[in-house]
Amino acid sequence: MDSTVCREHLEKLLIEEAGVLERLQSALDREHELLIANDVDALERAGEERQTCIGDLLRIEEERRSMCRMMNLPADITGLERLLGWCDTSGELKQRWADCADRAGRCRASNDRNGALVAARMKKVEGMLDVLTGRASEPKTYGKQGAYESSSTGARVHVSV
Repeated sequence: MDSTVCREHLEKLLIEEAGVLERLQSALDREHELLIANDVDALERAGEERQTCIGDLLRIEEERRSMCRMMNLPADITGLERLLGWCDTSGELKQRWADCADRAGRCRASNDRNGALVAARMKKVEGMLDVLTGRASEPKTYGKQGAYESSSTGARVHVSV
């Protein structure tokens, strides 16, 4: 593969990745709105769009790794940087790569925000269930895996090995 063909293919992949990251950001923002609104049915559909975007990003990443392997370079960030250095003497693709990294960082932050909201809701529901089942008055202890564990036997001492 010559450097021009390599550059054109990498440019195509970076343009596609930027578009997918834009769609992912929109899906994550929509998920956040649906989490706030407690719209479970619409949330499930929005989750499908998120998963489609993740699948597309994984495919694009695999294509990049394949290009690195084709050029006998490591299929990691170091190999990609060397590939870009060889085929992108203008540095334009490096800037596109940096833009994609920034977009991916924003998507991660949005996903973390959504995850924190889900975790808080689950904790609240767990607390309400504990009240309904009568386990709210039971002491909570740490189990083998480091998570809270409540005694269901009514014993005063809970031993976990």
